[in-house]
Amino acid sequence: MNRIYIVFTLVYLLMTSTSLHAQQDKKVRKAKKAYVSSMAEGSILGTAMLDINNSSKLATMRYSAFFHSGLQLHKDLSKSFGVFTGLGIKNIGFINKINDSTVKRRVYTVGVPIGLKFGLMKKSFVMLGGGVDIPFNYKEKGFVKRGKKDKFNEWFSNRTPSFLPYAFIGARSKKGFQIKLQYYPTNFFNQDYKENGVAIYQNYDAKLLMLTFGADIGGGKKKKKKKMPVFKKPSTTKTL
Repeated sequence: MNRIYIVFTLVYLLMTSTSLHAQQDKKVRKAKKAYVSSMAEGSILGTAMLDINNSSKLATMRYSAFFHSGLQLHKDLSKSFGVFTGLGIKNIGFINKINDSTVKRRVYTVGVPIGLKFGLMKKSFVMLGGGVDIPFNYKEKGFVKRGKKDKFNEWFSNRTPSFLPYAFIGARSKKGFQIKLQYYPTNFFNQDYKENGVAIYQNYDAKLLMLTFGADIGGGKKKKKKKMPVFKKPSTTKTL
C-alpha cells in the first residue's frame, strides 16, 4: 500500500478518535473495559548513533517540544497487568556537528505503538514494547558558524525509509506523567537514495535514540465524584 494513503488514513483516525474521546459520555466511558488515554510525547530529547565512512560517534543532543500528539487505547487484563496500543504524531531527528558546520535533520512521523504494562494499573506501572513510525515530512537545515543557513523540506521524501520500527521501555506515575527510552534499530536514511545519480547516504548510518516525556491530558479512568449530602427541609405540618 502506498505510504501516502497509510499516513492520511492514520491521521484521519487520530483526528476522529480525538474528537470522539472529547465528546465521550462519562457514563459510557466508565462502563467500558478498555479505555482511552490522551497520552503523547510532550517533549523529546534525542540523539543518534552515527557511523559515517566507518567513523562512529554520538550525535549532538536535539530537543523538540512541537509538534507531538496522540491517543492510547488501554485494556487492563488484571490489577497488575495490561496491554495498550495507540496512534501518534512525533517530531524526531538528530543534529550532526563537524567543526564549524552544523546539519539538523528531522522527520514528522505518524505511528502505532504496541506495549505491555506491569504494576498497579490504576496508579503507576512500567511498560515495554515496540512500534512503527511512518515518516511523512523530511526537513534538513545546514549552516556554517556565522554563515548563511540552507534549508529545505520534502513531503513523503525518499531520503528516509518508508517505515521506522522502534522498541521502548518506560514508566508512568500515579499522576499520569510518563517517561520512555526509545530506540530505532534501523537506519534513519535510505542508503539507496540518489541525488544527481550519486547515492549520498551510502556510507551514512544513523540509529535514533530518544528520551521522551509525556502526560495524560484528561484521559484514562476517572475517579468517582463524592455525592454531596442532601438536607431535607423540616415539615411545617402540625400534629393533632
